[in-house]
Amino acid sequence: MHGASGLLAVHHDEQGTPHVLMQKRVWWSHHGGTWGLPGGARDSHEDAIVSALREAHEEAALGADGLRVRGVYLDDHGGWTFETVIAEAGALLDAAPANSESSELLWLPLPEIAARKLHPGFAETWDEVQGVLVPETVVLDVANIVGARAEHGWWNDRLGAATRLVRDVAARSGLTHPLLTQWYPRIVAVVEGAARQTPPAGEVEVVAAAGSGDDTIVELVRQARPWERYRVVTADRGLKERVAALGAETSGPRWLLSQLSS
Repeated sequence: MHGASGLLAVHHDEQGTPHVLMQKRVWWSHHGGTWGLPGGARDSHEDAIVSALREAHEEAALGADGLRVRGVYLDDHGGWTFETVIAEAGALLDAAPANSESSELLWLPLPEIAARKLHPGFAETWDEVQGVLVPETVVLDVANIVGARAEHGWWNDRLGAATRLVRDVAARSGLTHPLLTQWYPRIVAVVEGAARQTPPAGEVEVVAAAGSGDDTIVELVRQARPWERYRVVTADRGLKERVAALGAETSGPRWLLSQLSS
C-alpha cells in the first residue's frame, strides 16, 4: 500500500571499482534464488530512507553507521513504487543473513553483478542505477553565488550573507538530479575574505580559503580521485575554464538558487 524500498550500499575501492552489497533470496520466496537488494514494504509512517535502513538491519544485520545516503531512485510500477536508496559505505561493512529471507549476502564488484541471476525488478533498473553510483561533490563558489543572489546590503555583511546561503543549502531536502528523485551529494562551500568565519551547517562542509577562493576551488578539484565527479557552481568564466580543464562540470548560480527558492 505504501510502496517498498531497498538499500543499495556501495563502496569504492582504491582503484575506484564499486562494490555493491547484494542479497540472495531464499529459494521459497518470490523469485527465490535470485540476487537483489535488502528491502521490503514501507510502513505508513516511514519515508524511503528510513524504510530501506530498517530493512537492511532486519535482513542483513547492517547498521546505519558507516553509511552516507547519496540519493533515491524511484521505480514507478503504476500503482506502487519501489525506491532504491543509494548509500555510500566507507568500507566493506560486515553483513550476514539476519532473518529467513536471505540465504547469502555478498559485496560484489560491479563487473560481477550482471553475471548473477538477478531479481527481475532489480535487473530492469540496474543499467540506469549503476550510472549514478559515482561519488559526486558539489563545490560552491560562495562569494560568486552570494553576489548573484543579490540580497539587499549583502556587500556590507559578507559573513552574514555567506552564512545564510550555507544554512539555506543545508536545509534543502536534496538537490535536483536528472535520474534521482532525491540527491544528496557531498557539498563543499568555499569562502574567502570577510566571509572566512562562515560556520558549517548540516551536511555542508565549509572550506576557508587562505588566499584566493578560485585557487582553493581549483585545488579541491585537482585533488579529486580519478573516478570521482565534481561540479563547481560559479558564474566566473575564468574559474569555469580552469576546473573544466581538470575534468569538473560547472553550473551557474541560477542552478542552485532556483532550487533554494522552489
